[in-house]
Amino acid sequence: MIAIIWISLAALFLWYTFVLAKDFLRHKNNLEHSSWLKTGLIGFVVNFFDVLGIGAFAPQTALLKFTRQTEDKIIPGTLNVANTLPVLFQALIFITVIEVDSLTLIVMLVAAAAGAILGAGVVAKLSEKKIRLTMGFALFVTAAFMFAGNMEWIQGGGDAIGLYDVKLIIAGVANFFLGALMTAGIGLYAPCMALVFALGMSPKVAFPIMMGSCAFLMPPASIRFIREGAYNRKASVAMAIPGVIAVLIAAFIVKSLPLNTLRWVVIVVILYTSAVMLRAGFRK
Repeated sequence: MIAIIWISLAALFLWYTFVLAKDFLRHKNNLEHSSWLKTGLIGFVVNFFDVLGIGAFAPQTALLKFTRQTEDKIIPGTLNVANTLPVLFQALIFITVIEVDSLTLIVMLVAAAAGAILGAGVVAKLSEKKIRLTMGFALFVTAAFMFAGNMEWIQGGGDAIGLYDVKLIIAGVANFFLGALMTAGIGLYAPCMALVFALGMSPKVAFPIMMGSCAFLMPPASIRFIREGAYNRKASVAMAIPGVIAVLIAAFIVKSLPLNTLRWVVIVVILYTSAVMLRAGFRK
């Protein structure tokens, strides 16, 4: 069963790379005024810490806002398109090295992908005001999950590597909605990890599940953003390539880092960015 997932991820990688490259080359003479260096550094940093469990979407939104690298309206599309290739590599690595029940993994991956396909079409057509409000609330929710994790308020966890019966249905339905929300810019990692803990699974299992979920939902969702033109082409490509390199370094070289302090810093930055987005969204 893992071999089927590997083949599916490889097929998604080839399909997505072809679509992205084709769109980028078609518009190469009319790219956005983003900085290759700044966005490249952002892609490397956020994907490095993404592998270690920090999450990429929220800090990436904050960095793009602070450095003024893209318009607010196309931030959700830019995040999804830029992080798809790094996430595919993350999934391949963690699904291989961490044991998880095949049925549980497949149900959650398919559910997340279905939610993303439906969600991306809606998000791509939203106005800038709605995007700002959606992103503001999404960032706040992400910060809340991270805060709860740091305070150890999220209880649960166990040693199970799979789910059955009612718990499996709950996991599938929940991951469907998390997949839809991810297209709006709310990262899946923190809420998915909370879901896994609450259902009594091993904390390690959260990594292949959340990374695999993102790997299956992001290519189809990102391709919808690409076809809608609802993303920053230059920034996305500039962040994607260093992002892949960062994933490989973090997964194979760096074993652990003192991340507790960094998580608090990230929470503060995310809350500030959320406030900026909401303030702009509510402004007439």
